Amino acid sequence: MKDGFDSTAVGRAPEPEQFTSRKLIRPSLGRPEARPEGGPAPERRERPSNGKRPAPPEQTHAENFYYQKQIQSHTPMVVVLRDGEEIHGTIEWYDRICIKVSRNGNSNLLVYKKAIKYMYKESEGK
Repeated sequence: MKDGFDSTAVGRAPEPEQFTSRKLIRPSLGRPEARPEGGPAPERRERPSNGKRPAPPEQTHAENFYYQKQIQSHTPMVVVLRDGEEIHGTIEWYDRICIKVSRNGNSNLLVYKKAIKYMYKESEGK
């Protein structure tokens, strides 16, 4: 009975003396057409040593900026809570956890930010 593979197809491994040291050659990737003749090389941003992008900032302060703008201009706002209830009034004060909504003719409310679904300017409608 014959074996499933042909012994003549298997070649011998090359002798260790046949291997030579190979030098890795990296081409220069400068693009001469990208910069004018004699002009300065384009600036490259440095990356951290590990090669990864830096993490985005934890706090962008966009929320704080928005609240400050609405407080200073006394913009009438509609705050829609998670249960669908709408609160009409102006934002009087805020902190990390809650906002204070001042309402005309009604008592002021302290609303937890976790309870807010979304809010919009009363003039913009829904």
